[in-house]
Amino acid sequence: AYSRLMNRKYEELNLVIAHLGGGVSVGAHRKGKVIDVNQALDGEGPFSPERSGTLPAGALVKLCYEGTLTLDEMKRMITGEGGYVAYLGTNSAYEVELLAQEGDEKASLIQDGMSYQIGKEIASMCAVLHGDVDAIILTGGISHNPMVVEYIKKMVSFIAPVVIYPGEDEMHALAMNGLMVLKGEIKPKEYD
Repeated sequence: AYSRLMNRKYEELNLVIAHLGGGVSVGAHRKGKVIDVNQALDGEGPFSPERSGTLPAGALVKLCYEGTLTLDEMKRMITGEGGYVAYLGTNSAYEVELLAQEGDEKASLIQDGMSYQIGKEIASMCAVLHGDVDAIILTGGISHNPMVVEYIKKMVSFIAPVVIYPGEDEMHALAMNGLMVLKGEIKPKEYD
């Protein structure tokens, strides 16, 4: 969508795209290829509504060897019961947003902490692109939250324009690209 708006091909652009949902993935896209991305599925990168984010290795190893949690409990702690769930007892980013707007200091602190980590992850992906970034794009449900978006913009807008495509639109994007492949407008990419 951004490339069409700019009347350029995706293969001509260097982008950092951050999807802000139950997990947060941030990818560096160089000239039509994703060249680096955090492994958000297992909780790497910023913490999010459900994921713990990158943890200090020493503390995690210690927890593994204490024997108080099973492997499945540890996985849930990192990928389903981390982040907002662990800090605030909810995976609802909207609920946390409302609490922060109402002046709840803990909700505000946790939301700002997540925003800080997202901004830091975006900046690291800009370094992957050697600072040659055409745009930073925020997608996903949390990109509806003006407090999170403004916090991130303050951290990274000096690098490149920050463009917002709020909402969970993955299925539409997959369908659109599948159709473009079928029409011969783009070729599918194989990643080795």
